[in-house]
Amino acid sequence: MKSLGMAGLLICALGVGTAPAALAQAMQPDMGKLLATGGVSQIEGAGGGGLTPWALITGYGTRDSFGANAHYTTVRTQDYALDTVGAAVGFADCVEFSVAQQVFKGTGGALDGLRIRQNILGVKLRVAGDAVYTQDSGLPQIAVGAMFKQNNGVSGLPGVTSVKQLGAMKESGVDYYVSATKILLERSLVLNGTLRFTKANQMGLLGFGGDKSDKYQPMLETSAAYLFNRRLAGGVEYRMKPNNLKVDNEKDYYDAFLAWFPNKNVSVTAAYAWLGDITILNPQRQKGFYLSLQVGF
Repeated sequence: MKSLGMAGLLICALGVGTAPAALAQAMQPDMGKLLATGGVSQIEGAGGGGLTPWALITGYGTRDSFGANAHYTTVRTQDYALDTVGAAVGFADCVEFSVAQQVFKGTGGALDGLRIRQNILGVKLRVAGDAVYTQDSGLPQIAVGAMFKQNNGVSGLPGVTSVKQLGAMKESGVDYYVSATKILLERSLVLNGTLRFTKANQMGLLGFGGDKSDKYQPMLETSAAYLFNRRLAGGVEYRMKPNNLKVDNEKDYYDAFLAWFPNKNVSVTAAYAWLGDITILNPQRQKGFYLSLQVGF
């Protein structure tokens, strides 16, 4: 991770215009990016939308600086709750590192009392384009990233302590992705497309690979947001999901969201999410509210 970050800074310096001398002075936060252009905290910790990472680098640090944030996100459906806490830092508007912990709980139905934890480390590298300052170009900002995930076991389900007992092949795994983000300032639009290569079941909460499939699969994720004004944005997201487990007829995710940016230190995102089935033990399709608070600079 550390060597990748140093390599990423060097690539950014050579490939997207940041001078090495500027990188050497990049330890003073300047909060120089436009409001909302750092995105919000994605549910796995990366900068972007709620469900999917974007090519934007988190925080408000420019190419001569850095930015960081912390977040708390909660999702509540009829029978489940997911809480995520995490932090992220972006260097020179080129490289992003993130860390998050997810806690999934059954709050009703057949899985009441279920509890699953997962830790996630993320890294993202901007490789081309600039979503804000190249308005006269059709090239979007492009970034590549990876999420290193570790499932920390199952409790509250009689006789089950590991996701492997539910059919998963592994308790840890890595998601790889490439994202392209375009901000159309004249039209007040933000558009993003992400292609993720993954084996994760329910983002990794039910492990990686399974008794139906244990291959990396490409999954499309898309977002579109409209900027009502400088401080308020609304939009929709879609995230394809693999279907690796016999015990989980996994469905794609959708949401509709509003994000409020009162200033560069705080953002609040509220959404209504449709998450599909979680397990055949409770075949009711899950839907509910998503709320995220981010603080940073």
